[in-house]
Amino acid sequence: MQKQDKDFLQRIAAGHKIGAPADDALRCAGQPVPTGYRSEPMRLVVVFADSELAGAAGFCPFINRGPGLRERIVAAKIVTEKYVHAEMALKLLQPFGVNPTLYVRSHAWDSRLDRHIDLGTRRIGGDKRLNVFHYPLEGWEDAVVFNMLMGAATAIQLAEMAQSSYAPLAAAIAQILPRERDHAQLGKSGVRQARTRRQPGRRAGRGELLASAPRRHLRPRRFGSCSDLHPVRPARSQQRGHARRLECPVGRRARSPRPEDTRLIATEPCR
Repeated sequence: MQKQDKDFLQRIAAGHKIGAPADDALRCAGQPVPTGYRSEPMRLVVVFADSELAGAAGFCPFINRGPGLRERIVAAKIVTEKYVHAEMALKLLQPFGVNPTLYVRSHAWDSRLDRHIDLGTRRIGGDKRLNVFHYPLEGWEDAVVFNMLMGAATAIQLAEMAQSSYAPLAAAIAQILPRERDHAQLGKSGVRQARTRRQPGRRAGRGELLASAPRRHLRPRRFGSCSDLHPVRPARSQQRGHARRLECPVGRRARSPRPEDTRLIATEPCR
């Protein structure tokens, strides 16, 4: 190890911090830092910012899949705060010549790989997100469990980064860490609620059934050129063995309803 590196480590051990670049140079206790140090805070910030951007983009589509309004509000809050964290991180890169606006536009943050691909510790091209953010989420419960696990892991990592020798990074992480810890707690609460909804013998509420119903079951139905919505009731079968049919308001019969049709059927006066 060179003498300059030894002196630098001694200054760090004594509690000295590195401030933001002045005249494109990093200094610690008035002395320039080793050349290799400059890339380290940049790498940490880029990995964190990219992971926040990719995580928020991947969680966005599941906001409206929450089983209730409270769950959707919490999901929207988490996504918003992750974008705020990414913005804070990218501002740290401005003294190094990075344009945050152009940086955000330079990657497809919602891109994902096949879930069955084993990346391991390999790094792939493009942004510097953690590998776990290359995998897609599959449903609301998957998103909740993922948020809980990643929230706990992120809190541990950020607690270490808060001790960084690069003062601007340590200050930013000190503001971010409480919110990330809150995300982990919200994830735990979401998992508990999901388990409660799945308890055997418990009857699911109407909102839960609607949230879990296939999309095709929730679309309005249109028969022919129908435009108005009229609640109609099944008419009694006229002959044994005949299937039930729905009657038009003027007495003519509409076609037999499919099993998945709702009881609110779109009809119009028959001509």
